[in-house]
Parts: sequence; C-alpha cells; structure tokens
Amino acid sequence: MYIVPIAWIYVALMMSVAEATATNGTVMGAVFTFILYGLLPVGLVLYIMGTPGRKRALHARQAEERLAYEALQAARSAPASGAAPDAGGHTPADAVAPVRKEA
Repeated sequence: MYIVPIAWIYVALMMSVAEATATNGTVMGAVFTFILYGLLPVGLVLYIMGTPGRKRALHARQAEERLAYEALQAARSAPASGAAPDAGGHTPADAVAPVRKEA
C-alpha cells in the first residue's frame, strides 16, 4: 500500500538533487521542488486514502460509547440485587399513615 508513496518521494528527492546540482539550479529551488512535487501530493493522497479508516474508527468509538451509555442507564434503572423494595431512594407511595378508629 505504501510502495507508491515511497517511490514517489524517492522520485521527488532525485528531482530535488538534480535541481540542486544543476549549473543554474539552486538549493532553494530544490527545496521547493521536493515540497511541491513530493511532500504535498503524497500527504494529500495518504490523507484521502486514510479517510475510510478514520470513519471506521469514529463509528466504532461512537458505538462503544453508546453501549456504555445504555449499560449505565440499565444499571441505574434496575434495582440493586438483595435490596429491599423501598431501597431505591424514592419516597413510599403512601407517605401519611392511615387514621385508626378509636376503640
């Protein structure tokens, strides 16, 4: 997969060396040749080729977070095992004691 970008960088490097060693070439021209013909195109191609992998990783991370959130919600809504029915922290349904008849 990376053989083509490596080969292209090599070709751009050789073009830069030829530019720097030419009789009317300059080192600055060689640097610009390497950047504009080598690094920018290879960087762009690798970025585009890596897009599906980044999308897969993003979707996997979102699915993992969603599962963790659903597990947390299920744990919060389920009563603790072995606990009394009123141990949920809620007030009882009938908060006022019923009035008894006097005997």
